[in-house]
Amino acid sequence: MKPVVQNPLIGLLLLSLMAGCLRPGEGPASAQVVRSSVARVTEPDVPPSDLQELVRGNSAFAFDLYRALREQESGNFFYSPFSISIALAMTWAGARGETEREMADVLHFTLPQDRLHPAFNALDLELAQRGQGARGRDGKGFRLHIVNALWGQKGYQFLPEFLDTLARNYGAGLRLLDFAGNPEAARGVINDWVSEQTGGRIQDLIPPGAVDALTRLVLTNAIYFNAAWAEPFEKNRTADGPFYLLDGRQVTVPMMRQTAQFGYAEGEGFQAVELPYDGEELAMVILLPQEGRFEEFEAALDAARVEEILGSLTSRHLNLTMPRFRVESSFRLADTLAAMGMPSPFQPGQADFSGMDGTRDLYIRAVLHKALSRWTNPAPRPPPRPPSSSD
Repeated sequence: MKPVVQNPLIGLLLLSLMAGCLRPGEGPASAQVVRSSVARVTEPDVPPSDLQELVRGNSAFAFDLYRALREQESGNFFYSPFSISIALAMTWAGARGETEREMADVLHFTLPQDRLHPAFNALDLELAQRGQGARGRDGKGFRLHIVNALWGQKGYQFLPEFLDTLARNYGAGLRLLDFAGNPEAARGVINDWVSEQTGGRIQDLIPPGAVDALTRLVLTNAIYFNAAWAEPFEKNRTADGPFYLLDGRQVTVPMMRQTAQFGYAEGEGFQAVELPYDGEELAMVILLPQEGRFEEFEAALDAARVEEILGSLTSRHLNLTMPRFRVESSFRLADTLAAMGMPSPFQPGQADFSGMDGTRDLYIRAVLHKALSRWTNPAPRPPPRPPSSSD
């Protein structure tokens, strides 16, 4: 069983850009926020064709990265390609020359800078509007929370044009920390922010040593997704059942069960089912390869194939059984991204992020990604509100 969209989704990306020289400061880290005078554009004028092109590119990158990660991971793993794409787009805003070209090729950024960032803004705002009024899995309401933040060295000069681009299209202000004087305290401030933005689900994203006295800029992106099923699985129907592993072994795991109408498709070597979330503006799609054909199906899976499968879904009355489990993954993506075709951003002397500070001193030291997902029974539906005299 290979989920394409999971529930809930929590994905974070850290990019730590390093400079070769800056005199260390003194004192503990504190997060003073410096915002561009430019406000975020909340109604971007983006042609539908640009938005569609961005989505196609993001989907292509998602499957390219999946194949690269699959070569490294032998078991279950979970990642958020949108989270990775949007944070790298923030970095691409300052890339120039060969660095800009390499990143565009790997990330499938086919739009020029002046069109790509507004398109990301439009997509981000569109996602933020989904599910309004729907329920969360924990009964506390639907949440699709996407936030971006930049953490810069106090006293280091970043170009106003770079900060304006990020403020206008990503709503990201610059939070100033003293990496040079107290990198460990700065790390703690960022980790606390990450934990707060993800409801405490992601702890200690930045490990010791990931930032040091030469760190000049850290970019963070957090996505927290919590939604209830449109057709909830009843907890009293969950029971242990068999689950079959790729090596042919059988294990016993808690299996959720329900009978309802779902989008369904089947084809050569696979079955697919769509499980909508409450509000029916978002859904999880599960692809189940035929027994013995997992590797064959996986090798042929790409964005075009998924789009074809989604287009073939039709409503069917199904008896659905699926496992209840949790997946948490952490990745260091710098080497992976370099091997995919963008080595220069990670090489001192070769990286060109002069669009950030006007120099060639900056390069990306680390790309850290941590994601968590759970498939469980939801919290019970809240009881209906009794009528009042005002109803």
